[in-house]
Formats: sequence, C-alpha cells, structure tokens
Amino acid sequence: MSSSSVSAGSQARVGVVQMTSVGDLDANYATCSRLTKEAAAAGVKFLCFPEVFSFIGSKDGESVKIAESLDGPIMQRYCSLANDSSMWLSLGGFQEKGPDDSHQYNTHVLIDDSGKVRSSYRKIHLFDVDVPGNMVYKESRFTTAGDTVVAVDSPFGRLGLTVCYDLRFPEIYQCLRFKHQAQVLLVPSAFTKVTGEAHWEILLRARAIETQCYVIAAAQAGKHNEKRESYGDSIIIDPWGAVIARLPDRLSTGFAVADIDLSKVEAVRTKMPISEQRKFDSILKSSSL
Repeated sequence: MSSSSVSAGSQARVGVVQMTSVGDLDANYATCSRLTKEAAAAGVKFLCFPEVFSFIGSKDGESVKIAESLDGPIMQRYCSLANDSSMWLSLGGFQEKGPDDSHQYNTHVLIDDSGKVRSSYRKIHLFDVDVPGNMVYKESRFTTAGDTVVAVDSPFGRLGLTVCYDLRFPEIYQCLRFKHQAQVLLVPSAFTKVTGEAHWEILLRARAIETQCYVIAAAQAGKHNEKRESYGDSIIIDPWGAVIARLPDRLSTGFAVADIDLSKVEAVRTKMPISEQRKFDSILKSSSL
C-alpha cells in the first residue's frame, strides 16, 4: 500500500458542509457553488458535501430517473466547479446510473482541484430500516449496493470513503484503517432526525477513537419536503475523538472549517499503538480451525 502524499507535521485546511437539498438539481448546484466559493475565500483546500447533495426527491423512484454516469452532465458540472475553485471536493452520495433502469448506485465521488474524478465508492450498507415513529425506509428498493472498500491518497492524507449508514458497521472502518492505512475518514450523510438525535455524534466519535483517524462528516439538515427531514450537525473530529469543528446551528446551511494535522494522527498512534496490539484477526483464524 502506498503511503500518504502528505507528510506528518503538515497541515491542510478542510471544510465540512451542511445543507438542505431539495428536488431541484439547479437549486442544489447553486447552493453548492456558493458554498464552494465562500470556502475558497476562507482558505479551504478540501470541501466535503453531504449525501444526496445534488438531489433529494419527494416521490419514490425520482432519484433513479435523474441518475447519470459519472461522466454525465451533472457530475461534470461539479468537476468544473472544483477546477474553477482549485479545490478538492468530496461529493457523496451521488445518484449514479445503476445496473438496470430500476436501480441506481449511491456513490461517493472524490474530485481533485483540476476537476478530475480521482476515486469513487459505491455505498455498501443500504438503509433498509424501520425507524421509530412509523417511518420505514427501503433504500435497496431503488439502489444496488457496492462491494468494494475504497481508500485513496490525497494532499490531505489517505482518505477512506464511506456513506451514511456505513457508519453503523465498524468493520468497514477497521478495514480502511488497518488494511488500507486510512488517516482521514469521510462520512457524508443524511441521517434521519430520530436516528441522528440518538446516535449521530457518538457513532462518529467512536469511529474516530477506534481507528485513530480524523473523521469528516457532512450532513443534510432540516426539511427537504413533506416526507423527509434530516438531523444535520456537520462535524469534524480529531483522532483522539474530540469535535474540532461544527456549525453553531445544526440546521443552518453553511460550512465549518478545521486544519487537519497528520502529525496528530501519528502522535496518537505512537502513544497508543493499537495497530501492533490487535489480536482479533489471529483469534478469528484460530477459532475457524
């Protein structure tokens, strides 16, 4: 596995977006474009947007109808935005055209500052859940799950790409840290109001602590339509589990900023060398004999 392209001790300014996407591609792009320009003026070099940043439909199947390939006009518009702003963008999850006309992929796309798609990750864990309050979600009805864990080098450390409901499955983050050497975990999300109030921050901080990684979690916030409401609270967490950036209002549209310092990752890992002390893989091997 290649090492990160940024050295320990260097810092990079990153931003995490909070927004309320709607069922209008142009309106959502206008919001994303405005926030990107404001972030660039604030010195941000890497800006992270939430899940379904470009579109949230109000009717079943609407997202499948607008789904496109990653070289289609919707994503190319965001590629141009990254290039024009000289900024890396994390865009997750995008409605990528799926394997048939009835399904899409929920895809986290990473674009570099020249507007090139550097990597993409198709959400593995789909949100098929009966949420308290008589809300039933069945993401798999219109979405096909991915099957590949993705990590990629960047000027901001080695990034681990995930999406929303993946957060409840610590194995993927363990894999990103210990098999793919991730230093920064990206968790673009659209948590429901009920699940967010109960679990959002504690799950994110747990993932940061147990992997000794930075976590950048961009969140959808507020009411998107009559049927759907998101919890919000975009945050950045350091490898010790401390929240180092968040918006003052968990429902407002905007972004929060923090400086990623990879020397802190190395310091935490050196003082508490869990990568060298892990026993679980060997226990699993012996128990299967």
